[in-house]
Amino acid sequence: MTIQIAETRHLKEVQQDFNNYFPFLKIEFFRKQHGVEKPSPAQRMFAHTLKIGDVRITKEEGELEVEPAMTVAELEQNLWKRFGLAVQVFRKSGNLWLETTMTDKWTLRQQNDHGREISSPNNTNPKPAAAEDFELQRGED
Repeated sequence: MTIQIAETRHLKEVQQDFNNYFPFLKIEFFRKQHGVEKPSPAQRMFAHTLKIGDVRITKEEGELEVEPAMTVAELEQNLWKRFGLAVQVFRKSGNLWLETTMTDKWTLRQQNDHGREISSPNNTNPKPAAAEDFELQRGED
């Protein structure tokens, strides 16, 4: 999948592109970059209605190739290094979104598959979310 990064695109458009490819994951945009395996405070999250040009520190535009074998940390670091965008990946767990802090080394495929397993209504005995993940309740947009 390719994510198009342009000054005039809204954050919600980038989020939708990502979520269409990984339906049990989402990305949120923040004011500051976080370290690998570190959480991002909710009060630093940008509103989805803002444009990319309003929230980043560089003016680089272009495309970012996102592969299922890429780790969460790689995606987050690539968006920061290439485009100046501080993002955090979240994984669906039932009706909640969990910040993938301690599982940043998992691939996007692993994260999405785990989200599917623990969110499936047909799964009568779902696996618990990774204990290391930081729970952050968020409503879906």
